[in-house]
Amino acid sequence: MGRSARQSITRLKQFSTCSSFLQTPAAPGTMQQEVDPFKLAEPDLINLYSDIKKELSTQSNSLGHISSYYFDGHGKAFRPVMVVLMARALNYHIFESSRRQIYRPISKRNRRTTAQQVANQFLAASGKQISRKAVARRFRGGGLYARRPVVCVPLTRQHRTARLQWCREHHNWTEQDWACILFSDESWFSLSSDCRRQLIWRESGTAYRPENIQDRYPTCSIMVWAGIMINGRTRLHVVSNGTMTGQRYIDEVLLPHVRLFRGAVGDKFVFMDDNATCHRTFTVQDCLDSQGIQRLVWPARFPDLNPIENVWDVLGRKVAGRNYPPTNKNTLIRALTQEWDKLPQQLLDNVVQSMVRRVECCITLHGGHIPY
Repeated sequence: MGRSARQSITRLKQFSTCSSFLQTPAAPGTMQQEVDPFKLAEPDLINLYSDIKKELSTQSNSLGHISSYYFDGHGKAFRPVMVVLMARALNYHIFESSRRQIYRPISKRNRRTTAQQVANQFLAASGKQISRKAVARRFRGGGLYARRPVVCVPLTRQHRTARLQWCREHHNWTEQDWACILFSDESWFSLSSDCRRQLIWRESGTAYRPENIQDRYPTCSIMVWAGIMINGRTRLHVVSNGTMTGQRYIDEVLLPHVRLFRGAVGDKFVFMDDNATCHRTFTVQDCLDSQGIQRLVWPARFPDLNPIENVWDVLGRKVAGRNYPPTNKNTLIRALTQEWDKLPQQLLDNVVQSMVRRVECCITLHGGHIPY
């Protein structure tokens, strides 16, 4: 510490001895005790002179003049709290400058940048070495946390509007109304599941923003179809040798599976399927009309409201958790069929009964993604 700094601190000590107005509040019946302001500010004043001189050497000239005025003996003695405030303001300025340099790579286009990559970029840009843990701490201090991206479909304003309108139209439906609907869907399963080990940097409460999600359709090897409703389910159908087409949808799904449920439930039966191209052909609609099957209108980009999506997730976990996981396509088909048959009916009933809550949640979120 320089001689002028020691002189300034000496004046501070002299100032503190005569500062009788700084007193701690005393409890009733006790005497007030004087507080030495220099003792309070001493930890921040130890290296204040050298630190400020070092940091201000490349900063604004105005800040340099202020530093010289106070620390080279030309200014009057000043209160220690001013020193503390000035030092903290400078530290905040330095912190914000470095944080902006660290945050710069974290944008909508590269939120998957790792902390080590950011540290390397910071080193290349500023010449300062920082650790991966230091980057992670800075991110957490700024409200960014490493989270797995939510797997879902992106939504446009038109999608949100259609979803919200559909939910408002079905807001008054009861569990008895939803119990007459057969919810169906196709899903893909593969031998190598997505472990989702790659994390992204995002703020709390922003899981469903477009920049924080990833596509929900990975490349898989086996497509299956099934339907669920209260007190019932279809058999798990494996779509083999190619993809689903309109004619295959009629021959392999509607006639052997959906028609049977229509006959068992009666006129109240309603069939739900999504807007896949193979579901919306004229031949499919003609088949539904000829069999007297009423179809539920379903908006585009609405998988989070379909309860069977939760069942697919459970089925995938069951297959992955088997003592002997499948090793080829045949064993995968066998495992899927066995685990599907073993799923408790109460699980299927619970997800269908959650439709009332799903609709209310979608309305609350103005047509946005719902956490189901």
